[in-house]
Amino acid sequence: MTVPSKAQAAYPDRPVRLILPFPAGGTVDVVARLVAANLGQQLHTQFVVENVPGAGGTIATARVARSEADGYTVLFTTPNHTINPSIIAKLPFDTEKDLVPVSLVAQIPELVVANGNQPFTDFKGFVAYARAHPGKLDYASAGAGTLPHVTMELLLQKLDIKVTHIPYKGAAPAMNDLLGGQVALKMDTIATSAPQIGTGKLRPLAIASLKRSPLMPDVPTVAESGVPGYQATLWMGMLVPKGTSPAIVSTLNAAITAVSRQPAYQKQLEAAGVESVVTGPDAFRTLIHQEIGQWADVVRKSNIKAQ
Repeated sequence: MTVPSKAQAAYPDRPVRLILPFPAGGTVDVVARLVAANLGQQLHTQFVVENVPGAGGTIATARVARSEADGYTVLFTTPNHTINPSIIAKLPFDTEKDLVPVSLVAQIPELVVANGNQPFTDFKGFVAYARAHPGKLDYASAGAGTLPHVTMELLLQKLDIKVTHIPYKGAAPAMNDLLGGQVALKMDTIATSAPQIGTGKLRPLAIASLKRSPLMPDVPTVAESGVPGYQATLWMGMLVPKGTSPAIVSTLNAAITAVSRQPAYQKQLEAAGVESVVTGPDAFRTLIHQEIGQWADVVRKSNIKAQ
C-alpha cells in the first residue's frame, strides 16, 4: 500500500522576514518598508522588516546566509554586499555562493555635488580645477569603504586626478561639513541633496547614471561629461539563502515585478527620489559578480581599508 505524501502548503503561508543591514529611518529603510507592504498585499501574507545593522552589513547577511532555505528569510541589501569582500578580510559567508539573487528592486543614482562657494560651477570646471591644484580639493564620505567613497575613488581613477578623501562617521556629519564649506565635494543622492541644492548651498555637478534623471533633467551625467560608461548607483535588491528552491525564487521575483508595475508604488518611490528597477535572478547575479571585481580593483589601487 502506498502512503500518500503530506501535502505542502503553497508558498508563502506565513510571515516572511525581510532582513535589512541598516538602522531604521534612512532611505533604504523607507524603500524596504514600502516593498514589504506591497509584497505582502501581492502574496497575501505579511512581510516584516527587521533592521540588523552593524559590521558594514555582514551581521545581517550572515544571519540570512545561515537561515533555512525556505523563502521565509530574505535579505534586502545594497552595494555594501559587493564592496565588503574587498575590505573585510574574513567574511563569515561566501558572498556569491551562500546567497541566491532574487531581483533588484530599486536604485538611486549618485550625484556629484559641491559646496556652493567653490571656484567652479560645473563638472568640467571641477576637473580642470583639480588638475591645476592636485590634492587641494577634498571630498567627504560617510566612512572608508562606503559606497560614496569607492564610487568617488573609481571616478578619480578614471579621471586621473587627485582629490583628498575625508571620511566621517556617517552621512549626516559629512553633509554638515560639506554645507559648512569644510570640504568641497561629496558623492550624494538626489534624495538627500535636493533640498540644499534648492537653497543654493550645494551645486550639482553631474549625476552618475547612464541617462539624465527626470528629477534633475538639467544636470548632465558623468558619462556625457567626459567619463564614458561611468555609473554609480545605490541599488537595492533581495537575496535568499543558497538551496532555496527555484520555485520560491520565481514566486518572489514575479511578485516584485507585479508590484513594480503599480502606478501608486512608482509614485511613492519617485517621491523619495528613488527609481523602480526589476531584474531576473541571472541579471542580478551578473551585476553582483561584476561589482565584486570592480570594487576589488578600486580598493587595491586606492589602498582602502575598512574602518
